[in-house]
Amino acid sequence: MSVEILTILMFLTLMACIAMGHPLAVTLAAVATLFGLIDNGFDISGLMGLFANNVWGIFLNYTLVAIPLFIFMAQILDRSKVSEGLFDALYQVLGGLRGGLGMAVIVVSTVFAATTGIVGASVVAMGLMAGPALLRRGYDKSLSAGIICSSGTLGILIPPSIMLVVYGGLTGQKETSVGNLFAAAILPGLLLSVLYLIYVGVRCYINPNMGPPIPKEERTATAMQKLSMTMKNFVPPFGLILMVMGTILAGIATPTEAAALGCIGALFLALVTGKLNWSVITQSSISTARTTAMIMALFVGGKFFSVVFLSMGGGDVVSDVLLGMDVNPYVVFVIMMAVVFVMGMFIDWAAILLVVVPIFTPIAMDLDFNPLWFAMMVCVNLQTSFLTPPFGYSLFYFKGVAPPEYSMADIYRGIIPFVVIQLIGLGIMIFVPEIITWLPTVFFEG
Repeated sequence: MSVEILTILMFLTLMACIAMGHPLAVTLAAVATLFGLIDNGFDISGLMGLFANNVWGIFLNYTLVAIPLFIFMAQILDRSKVSEGLFDALYQVLGGLRGGLGMAVIVVSTVFAATTGIVGASVVAMGLMAGPALLRRGYDKSLSAGIICSSGTLGILIPPSIMLVVYGGLTGQKETSVGNLFAAAILPGLLLSVLYLIYVGVRCYINPNMGPPIPKEERTATAMQKLSMTMKNFVPPFGLILMVMGTILAGIATPTEAAALGCIGALFLALVTGKLNWSVITQSSISTARTTAMIMALFVGGKFFSVVFLSMGGGDVVSDVLLGMDVNPYVVFVIMMAVVFVMGMFIDWAAILLVVVPIFTPIAMDLDFNPLWFAMMVCVNLQTSFLTPPFGYSLFYFKGVAPPEYSMADIYRGIIPFVVIQLIGLGIMIFVPEIITWLPTVFFEG
């Protein structure tokens, strides 16, 4: 059987198994085993040796130790409710503006994203806090759902992001080290946050019924009280951000060491807020173990898949097809981005990285794309996977905690403009690549 046919059958089999609802990690490993045996003439010992050699490298990767540490930090912060005080403060500060409460949700989600790195924690926390509040203030249900779901996804992009740790661990290249990726992701994350703010502000200014301001009689705090509330609730999480990101960008600590510092900082914040107890530590540890086990299982399954795919020549097939096209390199880039976008509708982001990074990265290098820029474009693109139906995780996270007034139709309608905004942001970064490359140059090459 030719390599071309094997390549097509391998992807079709993977898609079919995913559509049938089989666990993703198991599916990746099973498909890899089947086609690995077909390719090597059913040499079981040879295939198992190939798997063992490659998987061992995953567990020797020091960078990946940051994953459970960042997850534990996020779990502690989620249970210590550090975002609630900031939301209450911004409720008073921005509530008088049209769409102001929605903007407050975006600001809090941006800060929360910079302290957690996990989408589920951000969306659930904001869904519980802001979902009912937006309804009570007469906000349009679709707009409210879109604000919470989209701003919550910033957690997968703004450092410390688990996705960036995974990407850096996969490539093992200096250009796409976790430190460089963290620096490169700051401005894209802030750009998307600003685009969300502009959209909500403009939409509610044109149609005040979409996001009416809070009545004046309910905004009782003075200017000094507002400033005091904001600073009191903003300084602790911002201090944690500085401790984690500052040590990495200053070259004082590796991402793994900074993650450990972040855990200590999160525990301290929980202690200060009176939320630290044995139950919080136990629940956070259990959740961390489960999430880490899931990610590492995907790592193993994805590694099996990519190793077999590349060893049987599938990577060369894809490379020959894309590089053999007599078109502008950016046309090939758009095709790769389209593949990532469509895969994001059906497959978890970690599995997508594990499948596409080994295949697309060499193609991007052959086309002379900046490896850091290309990596960040893939990651920004993958942020949309949390919003795009039918398997957008943020949509289900929010539905699980939202008041019953929010229907799935409201949620689906609400996220459409924000997916478009994310694609606009992606387009801006194509034409202004310095948004991605400037900060890494300042911190690591300046």
